[in-house]
Amino acid sequence: MPEPAKRELTVVKNAVCTFCGCVCDDIELHADHERIVETKRACNLGEAWFKNHTAEHLYPDALIDGKEATVDDAIEAAADYLHAAHMPLVYGLSNTTCEAQREAVWLAELVGGVIDSHTSL
Repeated sequence: MPEPAKRELTVVKNAVCTFCGCVCDDIELHADHERIVETKRACNLGEAWFKNHTAEHLYPDALIDGKEATVDDAIEAAADYLHAAHMPLVYGLSNTTCEAQREAVWLAELVGGVIDSHTSL
């Protein structure tokens, strides 16, 4: 009986986990073409977060008022909401990348908003 073909894995070294406030930055990830299949140097919470992160498969790329929309239309709607808001709150960044968090801080400063996270609860 022939051996099953080994799947090609992508290896990412020094990945950053933003699940909690520790922001561990020495994690190694092994992924097939669909998902992360192995983590090295991640705690139990980080490993579960990386391996079970499936939001990209559950939702469309963009929504406006709960309805599917194009990304361009969603960006326009978000800009309209932010322009009309008085001191908007940017919240819920614990599951985003460092790069996305940096952009969120820039956006909050641009629109006169504030940043908060789950640690204030």
